[in-house]
Amino acid sequence: EVQLVESGGGLVQPGGSLTLSCAASGFPFSSYAMSWVRQAPGKGLEWVSSIHPVGTYTYYSDSVKGRFTISRDNAKNTLYLRLDSLKTEDTAMYYCAKGGGSADYIPRERGQGTQVTVSS
Repeated sequence: EVQLVESGGGLVQPGGSLTLSCAASGFPFSSYAMSWVRQAPGKGLEWVSSIHPVGTYTYYSDSVKGRFTISRDNAKNTLYLRLDSLKTEDTAMYYCAKGGGSADYIPRERGQGTQVTVSS
């Protein structure tokens, strides 16, 4: 059974930073592309960032490029998202998502999420 457990969210002031983590189990983590997606209150799901199975390539949405950093530790089966220079519009539930395979970056399954609130 695939399990994705996010942690690290919280309340932070504008300009602040957070690091989100996602502990993965139930599948060969190092063989799958992984992503972060988010959902702001009253809005649809938004893709944030994706990473190649061994971290060779990373991709970001225009809204977070230069401020967020995705990474992974395949030895620990853990995905990370470093959030810097946070803005109020980054407030959302953040989800870790598993792709369909090594070259399939489309989020197929996701965890329960961790809340990030950016407010002064």
